[in-house]
Amino acid sequence: MVVGVLVEITNKSVDRIFDYLVPKSLEDKIEIGKRVKVPFGNRTLVGFILEKDKNSDVDNLKEIEEVLDEEVILTKELLELGKYLKETTLASLISCYQVMLPKGFKASIKGKVNKKYRKVYYLNDCDKKLTDKQREVVELFTGKKKLNREELKDVSTSILNTLVKNNILRVKEEEVYRLDYEESDKKIKKLTPLQEMAVNNILTTEKIVSLLYGVTGSGKTEVYMELIDKYLKKGKKSIVLVPEISLTPQLIKRFEERFGSNIALLHSALSDGEKYDEYRRIVRGEVDIVIGARSAVFAPLSNLGLIIIDECHSDSYKQDNNPRYNAKDVAIKRAEELGAKVVLGSATPMLEEYARGLKDVFNLVTLEKRVNGKELPKVELIDMNKEIGKAKGHFSLPLIDEINKTIEKGEQVILLLNRRGYSSFVTCSNCGESVKCPNCDITLTYHKSSNILRCHYCGYATKYEITCPKCHEKSLKDLGVGTEKIEEELKDIFPTARVLRMDVDTTSKKGAHKKIVDAFSKGDADILLGTQMVAKGLDFPNVTLVGVINADTSLMLPDFRSSEKTFDLLSQVAGRAGRSDKAGKVIFQTFNEDNYAIKCAKENDYKSFYKEEMKVRKLMKYPPYYYLVSLNISSKDSKQALIEAKKCEKVCQKYLDKTIILGPSPASIFKKQNIYYYQLILKYQYQDNIHEVLEKLVEYYATINKVNLDVDFNPIHL
Repeated sequence: MVVGVLVEITNKSVDRIFDYLVPKSLEDKIEIGKRVKVPFGNRTLVGFILEKDKNSDVDNLKEIEEVLDEEVILTKELLELGKYLKETTLASLISCYQVMLPKGFKASIKGKVNKKYRKVYYLNDCDKKLTDKQREVVELFTGKKKLNREELKDVSTSILNTLVKNNILRVKEEEVYRLDYEESDKKIKKLTPLQEMAVNNILTTEKIVSLLYGVTGSGKTEVYMELIDKYLKKGKKSIVLVPEISLTPQLIKRFEERFGSNIALLHSALSDGEKYDEYRRIVRGEVDIVIGARSAVFAPLSNLGLIIIDECHSDSYKQDNNPRYNAKDVAIKRAEELGAKVVLGSATPMLEEYARGLKDVFNLVTLEKRVNGKELPKVELIDMNKEIGKAKGHFSLPLIDEINKTIEKGEQVILLLNRRGYSSFVTCSNCGESVKCPNCDITLTYHKSSNILRCHYCGYATKYEITCPKCHEKSLKDLGVGTEKIEEELKDIFPTARVLRMDVDTTSKKGAHKKIVDAFSKGDADILLGTQMVAKGLDFPNVTLVGVINADTSLMLPDFRSSEKTFDLLSQVAGRAGRSDKAGKVIFQTFNEDNYAIKCAKENDYKSFYKEEMKVRKLMKYPPYYYLVSLNISSKDSKQALIEAKKCEKVCQKYLDKTIILGPSPASIFKKQNIYYYQLILKYQYQDNIHEVLEKLVEYYATINKVNLDVDFNPIHL
C-alpha cells in the first residue's frame, strides 16, 4: 500500500504531498487524517496521511515508521476546511492544519504530550485474616467498586503495597483527565420577553448568520445558553467562542452551572496536557459543548449545529501570524458546509457586521434594554485640559471625589488605563533621546517594581539607569503613564483603599487571573485597576463606579479603526457599572471631549457613532466600502526589503488594474527583532484576479531566502 503524507515543514516551497510505502504490519492502522512518523531526507518527521491506496511513479519509496494515532485527528470536514484556509490566506497547507490542533495533536516530532495516569485500587474477594489497620482500609471500600490513590491519601503506601502483595487489593494504572468539572444543578434563569423573542428569532430565521446586537447587561449569555439547550434537544452540538481576554472564570462557571461536565475548554491559559485531554474528550464524542478562544472554532465536534461568537467586535478573532485567518469567516464556512447556524453577539459590533445586518445579509436581532430594567449608567466627561494644575497625578478632582464616596458606601470601583508598565517610555531631558529597543523600532517600557526597561515586542530587557546611553548625562526621566504608575498614585491618594491590579504582568502566572477576579468578587479589594482586561466579560454586582484615566489612548493610534476601538472600549468598560440593583456612574477623563467617538460612547449611542464613522470610511475608501489587503515585505537588510517592496508594487500596478495601491512605505513598526518591514496597502471593490496574482508573488518569495512576503487579507490593523 502507498499513502500520500504531508510533512511538518511549513515552508511554501515544500508544500506538497510525499509518497510512502506502508509495511504490512501497519496496513490495518492506516486511515486518512491520522499522523505518521516518516523518514525525510536524513531526518525523521511527523506528517498527516492525506491520500491512501494511491499509485506512485516514484522508485524506491521509503517506508512509514509508525502510526501515531488510534483515532482520526483530521476529520474529512477539517481536511476540507484546511484547503479553504490555504486558498483564502495563501498560507502553506501544513500550517493550515497545524493551527487547528493543540500541541499534543500537531504533526511535530517534538510535540508529544503524555497522558496522565493514577493508581486505582480494587477490592478482591478474600477471607484472609487482616490486621486492624488492614481491616480499616478494606472497610473504606464498603459500597464502592474502586478507590483512587487520592481517595486513599490517609493510608500509607506500605499498607497498600502489603494488601496488593497478599492479593487482598489489586491495583491498576488508569488514565485520568487533568480538568475536573462540577456536575450541573441545571441553574436556569427565566428569560425576559425580549430574550425569548431573540431566541425564537434566531431559531426560526433561514439566514445562516444572526447578529445579536445587545447593550451591556442585556443578557446575551442567557440567550446563548438557551439556544445551546434547544440545539442539544435536537441532538446538535455547539461551539462558543469568546475573546481570550473575556475567558473569565465567571463565564466558565455560568456554563458549568448549567451544563456541568458536558463542556470542554480550549484556550491559552490551559497547560499542554489539559488541552490534550480536552481535545481527546471532543474527538471521542464525550462532550457536546466546546468553549474557547479563536482556535476552538476548529473543534472537531460531530453533529455541529451552532457556533456562537461573543464580543464579535474583538480583534482577537483574527490570527496575527500565518495562516492569518479570521475565526468568524471559518465559523461561517463551517456553518455553510454543515447546515449549522452562527450567532455573532456584541454591544458594539464591527461596522462591517452591523452594515450587513442593516442590509439584511445577516439576521439582525436587538436587545436594547438591560435585563433588570435599569437604565445604563450615566457617563460624565472630565475635560483634562481644564484640570491641569488641579489634578493629583493623573486623577482629576471629580474622579477622586467619586472614588472616595464609592468606597465610603462600601461599594467598588473599576479603573481602566489601557497601558501596562510604570511609564510608556524613558527619555533624556538633556539631549531628547528616547531609550529604544536595540532589536525593534520602539521605545522601551519602564517597569518600576523590577527596575527594568522592557520591549513588549521581542522581550528584550535591560536594567534602568539614569545615565543617557547617548550623551552620558544623568538625565533620563520616565514619561507617559502605565498601570504600575497609576497603582502607585492610587496608594498615595487613597492610602486606606485596597487595590488590585490586573494586566499582562500580574496575570502571567497560571491561575493568577482567576485569583484576582475571585478576590474582587468576594470584596477583598475596593479598586480594580487594569488594562482592557477589566473592560469585558466581568460582572461584579457591587461595582457602582467606573473610571477611565485617559479615554484618548487608543484614539491616538495611527490606524483607520482607532475611533471604532475607542468607542468599543469605552462602551464596554462603562457597561461594568451598575449591573445589579445599585445605580452606576462612569467618568471618562479626556483631552478630546468633542471627538465623536467619545461623545457617542458617553451617550451609549452606537447608531450615531455608526453613521459618523461610516462617513469617514466612505470618504477614505476603507471597509466596509472597500476590501483591504496588506503586503508586508521584510528582510534583515533594510535596502533589500525596500527594493523587493518596489518590485511587488510594480507587479500589483501591472496586474491589478482596479486596485488602489498605497506604498511601499515603512511599516508602523519599521524594525522588529532586527528585521526591517515595508508595507503595501491594496484597496479594491472588485478585482477578480487578486488571489491569483498574490499567490504567484507568495510562491516566488517562498524561493527567495533573504526576503519574506506576508499577505494579510482584510487586516484588522494597518
